Amino acid sequence: MTKPAPPRLDPTRVPHLQGTFAPVTEEVDVAELEVTGDIPASLDGLYPRNGPNPRFSPIGSYLYPIDGDGMLHGVWLSEGRARYRNRFVRTPALEAEERVGRALWGGVESLIMPDEDEVGPELAGTFKDLPDINVVRHAGRTLALAESACPFRIDIRPGAGLGTLGREDFAGALPAGITAHPKIDPVSGEMVVFCYALEPPYLTWSVIDRDGAVTRGPTPVEGVDEPMMIHDMALTARYAVIVLAPAFFDLDALVTGGPLLAWRPERGTRVVLIPRDGGRPRWASDEAFWLWHTVNAYDDGPDEHSPVVLDYVQWSRLTVGASEDGAAPTLGGLVRARIDPAAGSMTRTVLDDARVEFPRVDDRRIGRRHRRTALATGTGRSDLLPGEYDAVRWYDTETGATTDWEAGNLSVGEPVFAPEPGSDAEERGYWLTFATDRTDGTSWFLVIPAEDPGAGPVARARIPVRVPLGLHGCWLPTGEG
Repeated sequence: MTKPAPPRLDPTRVPHLQGTFAPVTEEVDVAELEVTGDIPASLDGLYPRNGPNPRFSPIGSYLYPIDGDGMLHGVWLSEGRARYRNRFVRTPALEAEERVGRALWGGVESLIMPDEDEVGPELAGTFKDLPDINVVRHAGRTLALAESACPFRIDIRPGAGLGTLGREDFAGALPAGITAHPKIDPVSGEMVVFCYALEPPYLTWSVIDRDGAVTRGPTPVEGVDEPMMIHDMALTARYAVIVLAPAFFDLDALVTGGPLLAWRPERGTRVVLIPRDGGRPRWASDEAFWLWHTVNAYDDGPDEHSPVVLDYVQWSRLTVGASEDGAAPTLGGLVRARIDPAAGSMTRTVLDDARVEFPRVDDRRIGRRHRRTALATGTGRSDLLPGEYDAVRWYDTETGATTDWEAGNLSVGEPVFAPEPGSDAEERGYWLTFATDRTDGTSWFLVIPAEDPGAGPVARARIPVRVPLGLHGCWLPTGEG
């Protein structure tokens, strides 16, 4: 009996498969990039960035930013020179699709999975690995991270250049994996992670020490009794901070052709403060809001009763892919929440109401007070897609002042901080990002000075292929981590 063809998906009708988001399939290596300006000699390391990039035309459905094979784009900097390489994260499913030259798995909303005749018994009936969201380094491991699953380990040694080493389950201690936004404590060296699931326990958290050993295995968070999507977390010296917005997985609706995620604002948004010493979690709640990304958090006092300050980018509700009702979510901008662990209450203050996303701070400030936040922002153009930005903004938490660099025809990605070696100052270093020209598809690697970011890049390296707008990256100095 012939297996029926999967439902057709017209990529031209999916905005996030077009323009600056359109996937690329060629893997290239360039030993020396053409540079305009001067790359600071103090920058010595690798800037990798991950993002959704379907290897073959998707079938069934495509839901940005969840679907899509992972592709890493890496720029190596040394002695004022830059080289580039891009590579797919080579999962077993991707390799199976390459053997037949087409997509075998559908998007997450389509429930299309190949059978044993197509992929063998080990992959038949399984979900596809999608390590396409973030990349981090911890305890000597460089990891390409998925939304909530096992990451894949990446080889960044000289000559290996972004090769995939395989699935990472931390010696079997975290078999369900982790989410895409773990947080690394710059003082203790611990990486605190969480994972959400479709079956109980719906939310767990774990700790990996500075040497890579799992010192706290998956620990259920009590009070979470339904499957929920939770994209990011924050960390303080005392707590893991997780925001539970009312975005619930609705598997019954999915089976009957409905959306995977249901937004239920009547349930409100809750925040759980999980003591890192294993103590009783503290809860607070407020009216419904959604966040994709936290900025940072810190304890605003010396003891367990002290408030927790959380900065994040706020949205009125969750949307993924194309909005079902055509209405865009309302942006709350850059917001500061002050959470009282004793009273179980929180207050929110809008710091900056601009259209912003992809917030980053100097990673050495994670869990402690920070002064500067960098964000992708918009200049008001009406032709940009959701998730597309044409400027970078810096917010000063001490003065409330903002500084913008407008990128013109360039669509910019997430800014990542590379500190000046030997300096602890947040204004001593450089902000790194990819950018793509909307008029001709050319892509650039930008180096923006933290001391005067409004002046724009001091160096631009021409990337030989278009770099699709993607998600998250990091700075990996040579000889560290």
